[in-house]
Amino acid sequence: MVVDLGDAVADEIGVPFDHISLEMLYRGLYHFSVAYNKGKATAPVSYFAARENQDLRVVKIRQAEPLIDLSPFPKTHLTFVPSS
Repeated sequence: MVVDLGDAVADEIGVPFDHISLEMLYRGLYHFSVAYNKGKATAPVSYFAARENQDLRVVKIRQAEPLIDLSPFPKTHLTFVPSS
């Protein structure tokens, strides 16, 4: 059920499925049920895709992978100061 919900949320937001955190989606079901019981939400897909619910972190935050210099003498860590 969570996988199908994640797929529907990914389609609604317009991101690939692997950008959806199924764990955070599962945890967010509690928040949806509270909002549903208060009459503030009607459908889980639109609830998770709404901009005001971005703090649930259903979409994974991607961090840039560091570039690794595999050359025998990496130059990024060397600093040469010209002598005067």
